[in-house]
Amino acid sequence: MEYNLNENTLEEELKYTGDFIKVVRTKVTLPDGMEGYRDIVRHPGAVAIVAIKDNGKILVVEQFRKPVEKELLEIPAGKLNKGEDPLEAAKRELKEETGYSCEDIQYLGKIATAPGFCDEYISIYKATGLTKGDTDFDEDEFINLKEFSLEDLKILIREGKIEDGKTIASLQFL
Repeated sequence: MEYNLNENTLEEELKYTGDFIKVVRTKVTLPDGMEGYRDIVRHPGAVAIVAIKDNGKILVVEQFRKPVEKELLEIPAGKLNKGEDPLEAAKRELKEETGYSCEDIQYLGKIATAPGFCDEYISIYKATGLTKGDTDFDEDEFINLKEFSLEDLKILIREGKIEDGKTIASLQFL
């Protein structure tokens, strides 16, 4: 037997509102007609940038991530501000986190980051024609900028030294 897998929302209750996320408890009709519940994190969406220098090196940021209690290597990324165009957000985040601006930026695709509990999508861009400038970190943001070849990044992924899902997925678009 093949199901119609759609789950219809019956009601939604706001459980928590943070600085940019909301958590809701959603009552749904399941494919078999029964009712069930889904806890969902509502997220405004984000962008990630594969920034490639003229020498072929890819910019990577290193920062401490409290939820996993360690420093991670990631491509530059950040959340969308309310009503912000993803392309403009990508340019903004690249500049803020790395200090680089770009001559060319190309949309590569998007990923659903954790669709089992979160509605966040990350739009992925490739930036080239980079020009170095000054960073503009958020006041609570501390970042070390690094550069790696694509081959070195693949090795770091295989060795488990890069664990960030958006970074691993984004490199697949190259």
